[in-house]
Amino acid sequence: MQTTTFPIEPGDTVELTDLKKLYVHELKDLYSAETQLLEALPRMEKAAGDAGLKEAFASHLKETKRHVERLEDIFSRLDFEPGGHRCAGMEGLLEEGSDMIEEDAPADVKDAGLISAAQRVEHYEIAGYGTARTYAKQLGDSRAAEILQTTLDEEARADLKLTDLAVRRINSAAMDG
Repeated sequence: MQTTTFPIEPGDTVELTDLKKLYVHELKDLYSAETQLLEALPRMEKAAGDAGLKEAFASHLKETKRHVERLEDIFSRLDFEPGGHRCAGMEGLLEEGSDMIEEDAPADVKDAGLISAAQRVEHYEIAGYGTARTYAKQLGDSRAAEILQTTLDEEARADLKLTDLAVRRINSAAMDG
């Protein structure tokens, strides 16, 4: 059987030989994604022109801090450290968001682009949290499954809030440039 290894702690690797190790890997990926997002959201808030979009980014920053705390709680109960992994997927998505921040575009067009970038991030997180929640359930960790479901629900609400902002006013304003 061929196995893939991944970092568990800086300098250490673990073979992905069972669902629990894959679960820890998924949690580490989520933790890295969330900590990267903590750095990106203030830049996105600053770049946004629409007051509602600024508020949405500020609100999601507060939620993201809670998401990190929840993941740290799960890690402490699993007796693993959360660090030691870099989420390449989130890194790429945030690079696209940074490119949008740097665009020389009218404010409404930039805001529509920022929503697009943010929704890609939300969908990535929704996929990750849904997967981790399912793993937790299958591994019999109902408390972690509940925690992950809470975060999953918050990510879905953030996505809906961005859709609402886009549909109600930002995309229409961007049509005119």
